[in-house]
Amino acid sequence: MAADFSSVHLLHLFVLIISTFSGFFPRLVESHPAIVDLQWHPATATWYGSPDGDGSDGGACGYGTLVDVQPMRARVGAVSPVLFKGGEGCGACYKVRCMDPSLCSRRAVTVIVTDECPGGYCAFGRTHFDLSGAAFGRMAVAGNGGRLRDRGEISVVYRRTPCKYRGKNIAFHVNEGSTNFWLSLLVEYEDDEGDIGSMHIQQSNSVEWLEMKHVWGATWCITAGPLTGPFSVKITTLSTQRTLTARDVIPRNWSPKATYTSRLNFT
Repeated sequence: MAADFSSVHLLHLFVLIISTFSGFFPRLVESHPAIVDLQWHPATATWYGSPDGDGSDGGACGYGTLVDVQPMRARVGAVSPVLFKGGEGCGACYKVRCMDPSLCSRRAVTVIVTDECPGGYCAFGRTHFDLSGAAFGRMAVAGNGGRLRDRGEISVVYRRTPCKYRGKNIAFHVNEGSTNFWLSLLVEYEDDEGDIGSMHIQQSNSVEWLEMKHVWGATWCITAGPLTGPFSVKITTLSTQRTLTARDVIPRNWSPKATYTSRLNFT
């Protein structure tokens, strides 16, 4: 009987603890949501550029020469409108794996959305990846990269995966043409989800967060002014609504075409 009595009281104590602290659990879950997609989805893939090249030269997301250097180099990819999402899908990362066992290994390649491929293979409604020649060939069994590229379009499976830019923090590139009345920013090296759902800016002399508008790709802008720096920038991810705030990341004496790196990232 004593054992039964203790078990009942231990159960009541456990319930009491859960009830007391349950209010904290949702916040913990929200602050560290899983972006990993464990399910593979069917799609098709092609490649472009030179056979062993990096693929995109700039691209519709606006990353410019970043696609030519590490950590993006040879991992860039153009996607059909269903994944490009009018530019809001820019920066998202996917694992892509070839389905032909005669030529392909089971190894998936990780690609970063940097471009859009409208029409043709990428017609609206299709889920399609147009990969760099290097990324496409990397899906093949060693020595079969050329044969796989000769296939042209192939069947693949894909899933969402966290972006990882080791040693990098989120950076904000001030686009050419920006002024105190029209400020345009490009977001670089966003870990984890990679995509952006909303973006706000705060001036040094204000507590108000001003909403920026999505222009195209990974570029956002605000028309107001005169705007006074330094500026804090707040970004919210598209997929799980996580928020990151970079305080005074853009200095008072900012200049167009300059890039300003924050001290933090999502992971």
